[in-house]
Amino acid sequence: MYYGYGIPGMYYHMDPTYVLVIIGAVICMLASANVSRTFAKYSRMRTRRGVTAEQAAWQILREAGITDVRVERVRGHLTDHYDPRSQVVRLSDSVHDSSSVAAIGVAAHECGHVIQHHTGYLPIKLRGTILPVVNIGSKLAFPVIILGVILSSFHMVKIGILLFALTFLFQVVTLPVEFNASRRALQILDRSGMLYKEELGGARRVLTAAAMTYITAAVSTLLQLVRLVLLFGRRSD
Repeated sequence: MYYGYGIPGMYYHMDPTYVLVIIGAVICMLASANVSRTFAKYSRMRTRRGVTAEQAAWQILREAGITDVRVERVRGHLTDHYDPRSQVVRLSDSVHDSSSVAAIGVAAHECGHVIQHHTGYLPIKLRGTILPVVNIGSKLAFPVIILGVILSSFHMVKIGILLFALTFLFQVVTLPVEFNASRRALQILDRSGMLYKEELGGARRVLTAAAMTYITAAVSTLLQLVRLVLLFGRRSD
């Protein structure tokens, strides 16, 4: 059997299943590069109305009847997010004061998450519920697998694989959350008239590119999960 791990009792030959990890890493890098390229392109396209991302976010929240959520700046590039615990939409340095099509699209997307929370959107509630378990599982998965190998405990290895599978489950649940937030964002921007038709098309391309990163992350995790099953799935104590 081929593994390629430096763990006692295991061979040091090339692990043919490692190609799955490489494939996952490559598709994630391509998706990330596409996001950067698309964001950069539409960051150069200024909206004719001249509204900044911060102003757009405030307007979207007001029109949705949401008055208990703040909009703040956060350091970094594309570190934008909504923090439901603090009830704050945080827009990155490259987005906050920008009036570009890309920035408006990103701000609207984060406001889409706010609206999801305020309307009780089921997938985002489910994601929040399983998040603590997933955080623990993702940290313990590989230590448990390695310990199981060292102790020749197949049951412990299986537990580690199941813990790792929680990460994939979380990413699958995240997909409808992100796609729905983008759909809400585009509908809001279209309805509000903040963006003209060609600008709306640019925002759609930015959000589509961002959504692809979630898809590729899920595919990459699935490939790693398949690899673990191939390596250990048929072994027994």
